[in-house]
Amino acid sequence: MSIRGNLALHRDAQAPLRAADFRSDVDPIWCPGCGHHALLLSVTTALAELGVAHENVAFVSGIGCSSRIPAYTNVYGFHGVHGRALPIATGVKLARPELTVIAAGGDGDGLSIGGNHFTHACRRNVDMTYIVMDNQVYGMTKGQASPTTSSDWAGSKLTPHGTGISPVEPARLALIAGANFIARGFSGQPKEVAKLIVEAIRHPGFSFVHVLSPCVTYRKEQREWRHAVHPGLDATPPSRMDEAMRRLADDDGFTTGILFAGDRAPFRPERRKRVEIGAFDAQFAA
Repeated sequence: MSIRGNLALHRDAQAPLRAADFRSDVDPIWCPGCGHHALLLSVTTALAELGVAHENVAFVSGIGCSSRIPAYTNVYGFHGVHGRALPIATGVKLARPELTVIAAGGDGDGLSIGGNHFTHACRRNVDMTYIVMDNQVYGMTKGQASPTTSSDWAGSKLTPHGTGISPVEPARLALIAGANFIARGFSGQPKEVAKLIVEAIRHPGFSFVHVLSPCVTYRKEQREWRHAVHPGLDATPPSRMDEAMRRLADDDGFTTGILFAGDRAPFRPERRKRVEIGAFDAQFAA
């Protein structure tokens, strides 16, 4: 089976797949109007476009509204604990490098309790894709401020005067930490997001896709994001970190498209010969 980047090609190239083929029979329980519904369509559309076999995809998530997504797809899924999607996904990819490994989470799951894992996953550069569905709020636990919430947002009773803390900027953090591919999309543009996910999976190394996904329950003002997002001016994404950093320094957080496409070689440790447990124990029994 041929491999390109993180892509395990479908066995039967003559049988095209549809997005619906990658949907499970579980109905999403997200709020009506939640941006995650469209992101689910983007994911299934991307998998169909890539032609991956269902059994060759591992979809890993943590905890939160966004992290329910593996249950809604017809591939192997793992619903992990809070903030731990990336170490689990890393282990899966290193143990089974032939698989297409995707991790997903939200801004709280991925950038708060999972923030340490995020930075180290970027620098480690294992060949997998991480999708963060960012709504700048903890939606499942009733609307608290998250790491990406602006410092002056007063929409939570816990922070009625704003957090007073500078928000995390996911794309800049990913670039500094060493991610090999960085893109941003808006869930209200599912076709464009699907294309970004396709490119992310195809690109060797750790790929980060930052998706602005409105929470219309606790952040009704995010409906206006559809007017704020805009594509980058240059169709050719930067491949040098210094160039990408200069562009991100002036970024308003709503630029969509591929923001960085590096050429760093993925981390692929040498796979050693399997040692049986009995032989391993014998080394310490002498």
